Amino acid sequence: MSSTAKKIVRDFYRSDILRDETVLERFFHPDLVLIWNSANGLSIMHYDDIVSFFGEVRRSYNDLRIEVSHLLADDNHVTIRYKYYIRTMENPDEELGIAHFIAIWEIKDDKIYRGYQISQPVTDKDDTNESYHRVKV
Repeated sequence: MSSTAKKIVRDFYRSDILRDETVLERFFHPDLVLIWNSANGLSIMHYDDIVSFFGEVRRSYNDLRIEVSHLLADDNHVTIRYKYYIRTMENPDEELGIAHFIAIWEIKDDKIYRGYQISQPVTDKDDTNESYHRVKV
């Protein structure tokens, strides 16, 4: 199942989440649970929370690009390391890196079912040139 699980996660991160409103329904299991450790602390999100989160992302950003450096699969679990870049509506000509992520996703019924994610905001001290070469993407 690992190649299928990896393909599901890869296809989700390659999708156009800002413009295609079917993405969440196509990729996320209705019983989704995401346990997310961020700079703001621990959040536990369910399907409806993710829908609300990406709704806010759609309202806030003009463009969203994801740079994946690692995508590794083990049976029905997939680990991904990535960085979000955005363009704001106020300044669409400037792309900004906003956060680094590592997530472990479990796939069930060919959908993303359970996730464990850690994120941290981009800082001036980030070494993205040396640390973001692609590995097994």
